Amino acid sequence: MAKVRVLIADDHILVRQGLRTFLELHAEIEVVGEATNGLEAVEQAQLLQPDVILMDLVMPKLDGSEALRQIRALNLNTQVLVLTSFTEDDKVFPAIAAGAAGYLLKDVNPDDLVRAIQAAHRGEVPLHPDITKKLMNQVVAQATQTHPLHRQEEAVDRSAELTERELEVLRLIANGLSNREIGRQLAISEKTVKTHVSNILSKLNLADRTQAAIYALKAGLAKTE
Repeated sequence: MAKVRVLIADDHILVRQGLRTFLELHAEIEVVGEATNGLEAVEQAQLLQPDVILMDLVMPKLDGSEALRQIRALNLNTQVLVLTSFTEDDKVFPAIAAGAAGYLLKDVNPDDLVRAIQAAHRGEVPLHPDITKKLMNQVVAQATQTHPLHRQEEAVDRSAELTERELEVLRLIANGLSNREIGRQLAISEKTVKTHVSNILSKLNLADRTQAAIYALKAGLAKTE
């Protein structure tokens, strides 16, 4: 199996060193370079063409969101995964709009980071639960302002296809819980949760967990904060 080639872009040397040290312990990941600022990130992306870039947002010379936009404009086969400490709207939404393949916080569990890198490489969109909630709340607010009754009725009708257990899992997804956390709360294995999630996506004709969470909120199946 080919390794996922990763470029680390962060202006803090200790962060870069820590990430490199950990990621290089995983045989399926290869760290191909580091960038100390946004401008270097763009240059290194074009030179190395990594599979995934771990991109901080607040960096000198060029901030992460602008670097992300420029990298996307190069039309490389590269996914940019934001890894930052910031959850403010003025950081989150510009990064997502610029084309981020995912948005994680630096307190992410190291093993979850590896899974997120692999997911981004597969074209999935790994998001920190707090970020998922922000995006979902914004989408739901917009949807409610347009055609609230039509959207909610359509969602409720389709959710009727789900079993009671699948509805429970869907509600917890919408509340930002991971498969592991859902398993703990429902006293079932993580593997069983994955099976339920797969069934939910199939029955509702949805592509991923984020769509499922947005769907649940539109249907009134979970509370927004």
